[in-house]
Parts: sequence; C-alpha cells; structure tokens
Amino acid sequence: MDELKASGKPFQISKREVWDAWLKVKGNQGAPGVDGQSIEAFEKDLKDNLYRIWNRMSSGTYFPPPVMAVEIPKPHGGGTRVLGVPCVADRIAQTVAAARLEKAAEPVFHPDSYGYRPERGALDAVAACRKRCWEHNWVIDLDIRKFFDSVRWDLIVKAVEHHTGHETRWVVLYVRRWLAAPLQLPDGTLQERDRGTPQGSAISPVIANLFMHYAFDKWLEREFPAVEFERYADDGVIHCVSQYQARKVLAALHERMAEVGLELHPDKTRIVYCKDSNRRGSYEHTSFTFLGFTFRPRGTRREDGVQFTGFLPAISKDALKKISAEVRSWRLHRWVTSGGSEIARLINPKVRGWMAYYGAFNRAALYPLLRRVNTYLLRWIMRKYKKHSTWKKAIKMLAEAAANRPRYFAHWAWVKPVTR
Repeated sequence: MDELKASGKPFQISKREVWDAWLKVKGNQGAPGVDGQSIEAFEKDLKDNLYRIWNRMSSGTYFPPPVMAVEIPKPHGGGTRVLGVPCVADRIAQTVAAARLEKAAEPVFHPDSYGYRPERGALDAVAACRKRCWEHNWVIDLDIRKFFDSVRWDLIVKAVEHHTGHETRWVVLYVRRWLAAPLQLPDGTLQERDRGTPQGSAISPVIANLFMHYAFDKWLEREFPAVEFERYADDGVIHCVSQYQARKVLAALHERMAEVGLELHPDKTRIVYCKDSNRRGSYEHTSFTFLGFTFRPRGTRREDGVQFTGFLPAISKDALKKISAEVRSWRLHRWVTSGGSEIARLINPKVRGWMAYYGAFNRAALYPLLRRVNTYLLRWIMRKYKKHSTWKKAIKMLAEAAANRPRYFAHWAWVKPVTR
C-alpha cells in the first residue's frame, strides 16, 4: 500500500483511493457533464485520466470545472428540481474527498439521520416514523425551502473543518472550490453562486448531512431532548406529545433556521394530528407525506380479524401519479414486434423497484397500478396474436401464462391476471 501513496506531494492521497472512486463512479454510471465526456469515453484513456486526477489533487492544483444544470422530476413526484451534473473526472475527485470525509463524520452522525448513510435508508426512516406516530399524538411535518440552493458556505466549511485535521486539510480546500464552481445553465451561460451546493454531486450528500447535523440534529437534541425525529437529508419529521409542545418546537425551529440562513416553507411546514381509532380529535391537518409515503388514518385489520383505523403510511398520490405516467409511457400494447421476454426485461426491473420500495408499507395501494399493467398486456396480446384478438381469448392466454410461469412478470407475485 505504501507505493500507492503520494510521494513528494503536499497532500497524501493514494492512487488506490482514486481507483476506488473510479469504480464507484463507473458503477453509478450517470450522464456526461459540461465537457460532454461519457463514462465510456473516459475509460478509453483510463490510466492517464486517473493519474491526472491523482496528480492534481495531491498537488493542490485541482480546480473543478462548471457543473451542468439539468432539470429532472422529483423522485416521488410533485414537480421538478435542478440537478447539478459534474464531469466524470470531477465526480471521481469528489468521491475521493467524500470517502475521506464520510469516514471522519459517520461515527458522530445522529442515529435518526437516515439519508446517504451506510446500512440505513429511506425505508428505515419511514418505519421509525410509523412506530413513533403510534406513540406520539402530534407531528411537525418539515419542509425547508430550497435547502440545496440556500445552505451557507461558511457554515459548511466550518463543519468540514471540525472533522478534518492536518493530513486531510486538502478536503477543506477542495470543498471550498466545489462550492464556488459555477452552474452552467441549459443556454450555456454560467451562473455564479454565493451559497448552496448542487444536488447530484458526489460531495453534496455528506456536506449537507454535516450541515444539518449541527444546524438541526444536535440543536434539537440539545434544546428539546425529549423530542424524537427522523431526518433524511433536508426532509424531516418531528414527533411531539402535545399540540402545545409542537407549537413551541416549531416556533423555536423557525428561529433556528433563520440563524443558519435557511427558511421553513410557510405553506408546506405543518403541525399534524395523528388521528386513529383511539385518537378521535378533530383538527385541521391529519395527514402528511414523508419520503413518498402519505401517513393518514386508514382502515386496517388486527391479527384476530378486528377492523380498526390506524395512522399508517402508503404510497403518496404524487408518487403514484408519477409511476402511473411512466407505465403509460411504455405503451406496452404497441410492442407488437416484441415478444413477452423482451417486455419482461424492460419492465421487471422497474416494477420490482416499485414493489420493494412503495410496497414495503400497505402494498395493496399498488394493486390497481399492477392490474393496469396486466390490462396493457392483454391489449398487447390482442394486437399481436390474431387468434387471441378478443378479450375472452386474451384473458385465457394471459391466465395460462401466469399459471405456467408465475414469476415471468415481477408483478404477478402480487397481482395475478384475471381468469374471466
């Protein structure tokens, strides 16, 4: 390993770190940045490209290029957001720094911080939120207005400095440069920035987590030690025992966000009552959405068969609308030149992902969508095969296919085709 370390350089960055970062970037794929260079093009001269990154980073002479601004849909529906797409080489450099910073910061992160951390994820946050909604009557549904556009650079740098020493001072140097890198807009103009960190860069998740660790997690733990919460990046939920406590915490939180240069969205940040069979009060807000799941009163059944109303999560309307639009965009009924295996290869990975995530809580909410996929398959059969051009014959064919090969399409594990 010694031979992999920088020699005669001001910063000790090993070539192994750059190689590991390349493997991670390659595995994640991603679009080209402002230079138009793809992963495949970068790999054609891999040795020289990686050496150039290592040499410049370990010498202190690495300067990031502009970040390309791309508008994409939000992950769980509900509009769009601007993503910053760095060049392939810059993604590798950021990944090197992010790995070092994560190693130092991960041990201090709060256990109720779930975003972009090893061995925990969004579903863990939703599960913890569900449990605490049973235990606490009130929730503060947080929405920080334009967090990634507004976060203060001086406070990010201060947090990074707190978790770096002499040997990792280069991380602070490059974080400053990445923060200041301009954003290239679709028309080619460069937008200079004085705050914020682009979503989509490899370094953004860890520095955003560090910022929120001190701006939110540690502050809430210190000022309101009895209050529990879940946070995923800039999305969070706070649990309170009373409406009075919720109002007190929210008022203090407004002041805290102003102190650190942020603002709670006045329309989207709300105090919510967790209404169910045992909590029957009447209040303005009795539902909220967290990480693509809407929590609200829902009919459910106990193990002994008794029905009751619980305060439970299920896929949100925005998320369901988004994936429904994607299913429509496939236009499966028009794939008449393709066989069933080709359609399965196209849709199974997507459908499995939806089932694994949104089906983790109240999977029955996905059934109508999955039945719609079966309807598209029926229409495909009727168009492709003349001898099965009626609904009755197409239904019979699809039902027989599901009986013979029940895992051919991923959604058949939950929703079988109709038999008549």
